[in-house]
Amino acid sequence: MKNIVTTLVLSSVLLFTSCQSDYLDLEPLDAQTEASYFKTPANFKAASNDFYNKMVSWRSVDGSNIYNFMDFGTDLTSLSQEEGRGNTVEAVSDIYWRNPYKYIRANNILLNAADKYQGDKAAIAQYVAAAKFFRAWHHFFLLKRYGGVPIVTTVVDINDEVLYGKRNSRYEVMNQILKDLSEAIPDLPLEQNISGADKGHLSKWAAEAFKARVLLYEATWEKYVGTTTDGDGITTGAGSEGAAANTTAYLEEVIALTKDVMSNGGYQLWNYNSQLNNFSMYYLFNLEDAGSNPAGLDKSTNKEFILYNKYDFGLLQAGTNLSHTVGSRLAPSRKFMDMFLCTDGLPVDKSPLFQGYVKVGDEYKNRDYRLTSYFVDLTTDAIPVSGAIKLFGPGGDSGSGYANRKFRAYKYGTYRAANTESADYPQIRLAEVYLMYAEALYELNGSITDAQLNESVNLIRQRAGLPALTNAFVAANGLNMLDEIRRERAIELFGENSRYDDLKRWGIAEQVLNEPILGSVIQGTDYQGNSAIYKPASYPYGELSVATGKGNLNALLLDPAANRNFQRKHYLFPLSTTQQQLNTKLLQNPGY
Repeated sequence: MKNIVTTLVLSSVLLFTSCQSDYLDLEPLDAQTEASYFKTPANFKAASNDFYNKMVSWRSVDGSNIYNFMDFGTDLTSLSQEEGRGNTVEAVSDIYWRNPYKYIRANNILLNAADKYQGDKAAIAQYVAAAKFFRAWHHFFLLKRYGGVPIVTTVVDINDEVLYGKRNSRYEVMNQILKDLSEAIPDLPLEQNISGADKGHLSKWAAEAFKARVLLYEATWEKYVGTTTDGDGITTGAGSEGAAANTTAYLEEVIALTKDVMSNGGYQLWNYNSQLNNFSMYYLFNLEDAGSNPAGLDKSTNKEFILYNKYDFGLLQAGTNLSHTVGSRLAPSRKFMDMFLCTDGLPVDKSPLFQGYVKVGDEYKNRDYRLTSYFVDLTTDAIPVSGAIKLFGPGGDSGSGYANRKFRAYKYGTYRAANTESADYPQIRLAEVYLMYAEALYELNGSITDAQLNESVNLIRQRAGLPALTNAFVAANGLNMLDEIRRERAIELFGENSRYDDLKRWGIAEQVLNEPILGSVIQGTDYQGNSAIYKPASYPYGELSVATGKGNLNALLLDPAANRNFQRKHYLFPLSTTQQQLNTKLLQNPGY
């Protein structure tokens, strides 16, 4: 980890030294340059170490903010955000366009140096593979955010045509991403062969899992969204050059890649329910040293994270006021609270085990362990008791009556103070691989066998205290298998930068994000008519009757449908005015 951290400064020296005039191409005698630096495999390793610091995670890098990537303001959270409402507007500048290209430049510098390297090519192959992986990583970041973007595979200077050219289509970008990943995978080490000092570095399995994520994203985008966001490439957008029918091939490769990771990666779900009172899904995301949980478990027990950003209380803390922020901004919506299954595997509107909403703690009983791992009374870390939660209106939070503790430090304020949280940030973990495998199978075949469910989704459900999902169970209870797979994904990956992406690639973002956001149920509960715990006048939108686990009931209306206007154009972000002024051939995305 020290290697990754300490190369932050080194890379900043190396990345911005491209020059135009001949005399500037001479190697200075008193300073390190790209030309003079890459002399040994150790130099390539040190340079590649910095690539890891450029993934968005807890600590800000070049102005990035993790809170832009934790799914705040989706249908699953109660505090609305402008992105989820469809209030995205063209900005003057945009670091999320500028930064990836800066990082791609660093990747290209290493690759350029590797081409010229006179030493043993095999000795630097791993670092070349890392450069290709991260070039794919950043191009995919841009693809998801903007659609087609200029592909950059060389170390450009200010006269390079790529800086003034048109956008490549998303299909061309996708081809480049897949090419880079396919070339990277064979030269990356197995996780089992990565030394303790180098843990956190890329493995073959991480690259395969990421490639599966890319393929599933684009396969479902092609299936459900198609070319509707491309523009014509003449007056708007990046166009559809190279569009083809790839869905089947992409899904087949997702299945093959995830199966390989599942079978050979050596990863395991972090399941310590017996020692942690069924709260594994709380303590996994704030896991630090032995003091971070009641069982004395530390990071060495975590075999679930496949690619992650490493943090350390002594060397690199998150520094982002994490526990405080997620407590309110990831507080669940009414819809999300009702999405968690009962312990018989049935939804709340079908299960006889569901206890309803009369007492504030009733809806937490007999439910998926993830419900109480994520959402309990933050003052007691337990299911709220009657009178403990007061509905006195929005303040610093939504006023929904709920709070979140996923990613929140254990004994916040005592074990960890604000800004000192140091849990690792998961970029890819085994649970997502299971979910990708199941989804790809169903999308490809329109079905999934019980055996395939047992080697994927049902392992996640077992940790969550749920019975196995089977085809017979789905048929007997009037459920839909695809909906159940998507439910598992929404719950398992909550707050992990997947919900907006999922709603878009499934083509349902307009439908889902324009629904009203609601909070606690009022009708027929202890809140109704009790001014000691509920002040109706504090909620400007009042109440709304909605479908719940106990039929239609009035619940707090936190953000009405009239406030929400998410459209197809919002599947992509607009390009900033600055970038369009710098390159007039960059056409704005449709609708902006």
